[in-house]
Amino acid sequence: MSTFADVIVPVPLPGTFTYEIPPEKERFVQTGHRVLVPFGSKQYMGIAMRIHHIPPQGVQVKMITEVVDESPSILLSQLNFWQWIASYYMCPLGDVLKAALPSGLKTETRRRAQKLQEVHTQTEFQLNTAQQKAFDLINSSFQEKNVCLLHGVTSSGKTEIYIHLIQQTIQQGKQVLYLLPEIALTTQITTRLKNIFGNHLGVYHSKFTEAQRVAVWQKQLSDDPFNVILGVRSSIFLPFTHIGLVIIDEEHESSYKQQDPAPRYHARSAAIMLANMYNAKVLLGTATPSIETYHNAITGKYGLVELTRRYKDIQLPTVQIVDTKDLTRRKLMEGPFSPLLLSKMRQAIDKGEQVILFQNRRGFAPFIECHTCGWVPKCLNCDVSLTYHKQHNQLTCHYCGFTYPVPAQCPACENNDLQSRGFGTERIEDYILQYFPQAKVSRMDLDTTKTRKAYEKLINDFASGQTNILIGTQMVSKGLDFDNVSVVGIINADSMLNYPDFRSHERAYHLMAQVAGRAGRKNKQGLVVLQTKNPDLPIIHQVVENDYEQLYNDQLAERQLFLYPPFCHLIYIYLKHKKESVADEAAQLLSTQLRQTFGNNILGPDKPTVGRVQTLFIRKIIIKVKLSSSIYKISEYLQTLQQQLLANKGFSALTIYYDVDPQ
Repeated sequence: MSTFADVIVPVPLPGTFTYEIPPEKERFVQTGHRVLVPFGSKQYMGIAMRIHHIPPQGVQVKMITEVVDESPSILLSQLNFWQWIASYYMCPLGDVLKAALPSGLKTETRRRAQKLQEVHTQTEFQLNTAQQKAFDLINSSFQEKNVCLLHGVTSSGKTEIYIHLIQQTIQQGKQVLYLLPEIALTTQITTRLKNIFGNHLGVYHSKFTEAQRVAVWQKQLSDDPFNVILGVRSSIFLPFTHIGLVIIDEEHESSYKQQDPAPRYHARSAAIMLANMYNAKVLLGTATPSIETYHNAITGKYGLVELTRRYKDIQLPTVQIVDTKDLTRRKLMEGPFSPLLLSKMRQAIDKGEQVILFQNRRGFAPFIECHTCGWVPKCLNCDVSLTYHKQHNQLTCHYCGFTYPVPAQCPACENNDLQSRGFGTERIEDYILQYFPQAKVSRMDLDTTKTRKAYEKLINDFASGQTNILIGTQMVSKGLDFDNVSVVGIINADSMLNYPDFRSHERAYHLMAQVAGRAGRKNKQGLVVLQTKNPDLPIIHQVVENDYEQLYNDQLAERQLFLYPPFCHLIYIYLKHKKESVADEAAQLLSTQLRQTFGNNILGPDKPTVGRVQTLFIRKIIIKVKLSSSIYKISEYLQTLQQQLLANKGFSALTIYYDVDPQ
């Protein structure tokens, strides 16, 4: 009797593919083994998911070419988790495989676990009264609920509580997954955790080499796995055998959501599901909870523990609002800086203190413009203006990555009066070097942090005082802990608010409150200078007063009125085609069919903010799904509609994909 294996192949097609196992290799193939299989004209590394004796009907079955593993590289529990990811986020299993496995495991090379550096140090410290109370309340909450929110103001000592919970979990003989939203954060906290957990700690993120990532994966499959994994969202795919606790720090961060490519999963939601599969507990920590998480805590679905005071009772920073519209009218602004911000920066530097400047745009300027005719250079592949990067003297599309030379003159009117408009981090840096020529200045954005060493050098130089002023995008808001920062400048609060998305005010509050929290964390109360053209907006005053409750109440009332999360689930459907007319026609047909089922809970089709990317025209349909509805049944229904639509020859080149619970 022949033996077959259903194999996950890393291609964007639904389901698994059945292959016959050569008789001489039958005893070597198990669920979770990597196998080399033919697919079309190529060979792929796939994962054996099910071994059986049922020959598929009506198709010619190909043979597995090679069995790569001597023991499974993927655990059965991981495969179950992959299936949940594929089902909930409406994507093929092959896409989950590509996201889950480090590249080093996608080749046919048999790899041995690399020897990992071991550090032996077990440091003890005591929680203060407030931290001990929070620790006890979290444990008490875990007696009744599997998920608990730790809502603690910035610099309240949440990390110390995490460490004690990790120690407690290890003593119970269980593993811990500690998630952070950004690679930059792992640099600072890794040293801290290494000093406590030594060789029991494994670190996992994309800036590590493939050999390092494979070594962590293989160690997790060994008889002596790491007790603690510290990593970013991809860490949820690592092998775990006895996980007992998942910590999701800065749970509000949108970077926990994978955007492109598929699977477009949210690591917070996926980690909660992962923990549920192991009957483990989840701790969500943040100073600025997401609206959905806080709603779950307030309504009793999650536990809720609060830390309302900073460590050692240091006061939250003072926030001073600066009306840049008024200052511009009176011609008192110096470039992007108010006199107050420059003055406070100068005072801080004279005292040997440090400054962080936050501007949520990289590059030198968002665009350049002909002063005579108003011409603005745009990407040939995408409907977006090009960002000017002075350092490389080029224009760059931040959507497709294409670069263009800076024109010597305007191609529309042949005038050579081209001027940069707006301020990116690179331009802010230029101004600072003019105003503070003696200061040591660093810039932290995607352009300066392309390698792990670049991240580490930037953070270490600032932490050690070698840098006076750190200029950055939202990276500088993400939980970094510096002792000597006395002034934080928010250059332009308005740029975060003028975005067509129901989360824009929530996201702006998160960013401003978090970056403000970098000031005065250890020694004394800090100062935040918040520059805005709209000082009377309620959200500005909510940031000034650190009034999260009011933000939550305002946002909740608005979302209930217009039916947005947490009062529904959202599914975004994207349709792409090289011809705009085809994208329009397909989107109209699909939305008409959807309205027959969902009625007024269908929005669109519309053009997204950027309606063409990489030469493809995009249309977007929004489904508002009732909380009582099954995402899985809706997924099946959408797949059926998609197959019917793509069966039309005119739509054969159409691309359709889904974003469940978009951020």
